Amino acid sequence: MKKVYFLLAFSTLGMNVYGQKTVDQKVAELLSKMTLEEKVGQMVQYSGFEYVTGPQHSNSAAVLEEIKKGKVGSMLNVAGSEETRAFQKLAMQSRLKIPLLFGQDVIHGYRTTFPVNLGQAASWDLGLIEKSERIAATEASAYGIHWTFAPMVDVARDPRWGRVMEGSGEDTYLGTKIGLARIKGFQGAGLGSLDAVMACAKHFAAYGAAVGGRDYNSVDMSLRQLNETYLPPFKAAAEAGVATFMNSFNDINGIPATANQYIQRNLLKGKWNYKGFVVSDWGSIGEMIPHGYAKDAAEAAEKAILGGSDMDMESRVYMAELPKLVKEGKVDAKLVDDAAGRILTKKFEMGLFDDPYRFSNEKRQKDQTNNQNNRKFGREFGSKSIVLLKNQGNILPLSKTVKTVALIGPFGKETVANHGFWSVAFKDDSQRIVSQFDGIKNQLDKNSTLLYAKGCNVDDQDKTMFAEAVETAKKADVVIMTLGEGHAMSGEAKSRSNIGFSGVQEDLLKEIAKTGKPIVLMINAGRPLIFNWATDHIPAIMYTWWLGTEAGNSIADVLFGTVNPGGKLPMSFPRTEGQIPIYYNHYNTGRPAKNNTDRNYVSAYIDLNNDPKFPFGYGLSYTDFKYSDMVLNSTNLTGNQTLNISITVSNTGKYDGEEVVQLYVRDLFGKVVRPVKELKGFQKVFIKKGENKKVDFKLTPEDLKFFDDDLNFDWEGGEFDIMIGTDSQNVQTKRINWTK
Repeated sequence: MKKVYFLLAFSTLGMNVYGQKTVDQKVAELLSKMTLEEKVGQMVQYSGFEYVTGPQHSNSAAVLEEIKKGKVGSMLNVAGSEETRAFQKLAMQSRLKIPLLFGQDVIHGYRTTFPVNLGQAASWDLGLIEKSERIAATEASAYGIHWTFAPMVDVARDPRWGRVMEGSGEDTYLGTKIGLARIKGFQGAGLGSLDAVMACAKHFAAYGAAVGGRDYNSVDMSLRQLNETYLPPFKAAAEAGVATFMNSFNDINGIPATANQYIQRNLLKGKWNYKGFVVSDWGSIGEMIPHGYAKDAAEAAEKAILGGSDMDMESRVYMAELPKLVKEGKVDAKLVDDAAGRILTKKFEMGLFDDPYRFSNEKRQKDQTNNQNNRKFGREFGSKSIVLLKNQGNILPLSKTVKTVALIGPFGKETVANHGFWSVAFKDDSQRIVSQFDGIKNQLDKNSTLLYAKGCNVDDQDKTMFAEAVETAKKADVVIMTLGEGHAMSGEAKSRSNIGFSGVQEDLLKEIAKTGKPIVLMINAGRPLIFNWATDHIPAIMYTWWLGTEAGNSIADVLFGTVNPGGKLPMSFPRTEGQIPIYYNHYNTGRPAKNNTDRNYVSAYIDLNNDPKFPFGYGLSYTDFKYSDMVLNSTNLTGNQTLNISITVSNTGKYDGEEVVQLYVRDLFGKVVRPVKELKGFQKVFIKKGENKKVDFKLTPEDLKFFDDDLNFDWEGGEFDIMIGTDSQNVQTKRINWTK
């Protein structure tokens, strides 16, 4: 153990003195024994001392003393059976021996890293997403972790915002479904299971709508837009029993989310009757001072607790200010009891009062350190997350017997970069993560040759390596280019005003293209990028995101056709930054642009098409799918009838493959303007070559509800367009009338 403070730590196991009482009774009994300072202590969270995920101001010796005095309820960034046990031993020296909660950002895998979350969303496969979090929870809990700060269910329509990589894209419906799958995976059979961790729905709320795509920025929108677009994933998470919520850094219409009574008190804990607890984001309580919403730490603490924030992550204002505020009568003691009680409830549910060390098990940790089954799944998940954007002349899949292949680009031999942002670092990462070079080499025929040239760095203007790359390309029968953005260029605090290829990568691509060699371009990124020249000039393009531990193998599986790509974009890809924000489910206007040529006195740019470069839901396959025979059980419905919809999808190509069949609806007229289309269902179906498959959907009035200007949530009768297709633009449409 590195930390000398632990040498004097000792304890016995926490004794369960609560018998067969209910959790509520146990919490009430414990609260009755606690001092005000001990209750506030449960509301305090500090970071560990070696790995931090925000601005750090820890005094490690003071923190350890506070733990022993029962003035800390939770630690984040503390992991490993040995370290969590040592910290827990300190907590067992406190008067009431209340165990700590250990939290960690387990975002897209733990020991086994999976694709970045936006890449996972591109799989449109809820089963795979749930399983990935089940594995992540199993691995993380084996390292002593009780709680993950995931899933992020923010709807995000601006790819300049770096944290799009952490979410599920621009659509409320898809994001809600994926969020629920993640929660189910993390929490498994239920809190208290040794392979389950507490999930956390974040960031509450509207963090993904930051003005200008600039992280931590303000959010300004109508309450109707907030309720209809940005809150549904959170409401669904609350109803699904997510253990915790995390509020967001931004203000909403002038009120910081950390102190926003409307979203935290009125909605979450009031109307939604949520029983879990709310943790602030890192330092967000104290940051209400520079926000200009609180004049000092005392006012920040007061406004945060009144607003509904139960736990203070690293602001250090609750312990310093709340006891005084209660004694002065500025904060009702019942609010402290409620917050501390919510936190204690989770500790009882996790079984920590029965055994504070039950998750700190060296054998379980060793068993999960290099689980080959988890890696095998990671390889599959990575391949299912890749999106094929272009395949002119069917250049893909490549033959494994191609004589000479050149891999060119700054990411070809990267290992750790394949983690992507928001991954947990381990000392052996460079040895255990599969590079793209190794993945491709492992699948090429033994008589084939794989050449490599870096070509350029990720983000500078150095062109001295161009010549070597061009000569390497000239020797090859096919060139695989691996370009994009650095793995740490998307994520928290990674907003970008220019989302093209960084550095001189596009210049390198143009030089290689001059050789006339066939090129397959792989784009590594955590967000949608802009790459118009490549789209117009390169025959084959795969969007490979950052795929995790097995990245190289996953990519090679798709390149050589072991896996037929079936991913679909969860965000619209813009033509230029000037279009942003761009999303498929926008409102119409009184002067809609009818096409891309007539731009006179309509809602259009005079110098650019309105539509994205690649639309939401887009993705190709090595095979071809044909949609036909769209059938509705009725075109005139009344009241609570169910609309049954079916369509036949035929695989007319040469390969077996998966297709994501997407259902969209447009409400043509309403009390408030409605989007031009909204995703209301999807199915991922496997169809063998030459086969047909009938795909069925059902719609009820519940699917047609929306918020009006008075925030009433209901539906209206009228005309609706029912659309089914392979993406949000390429659909078949039938119109119905549904009378209320």
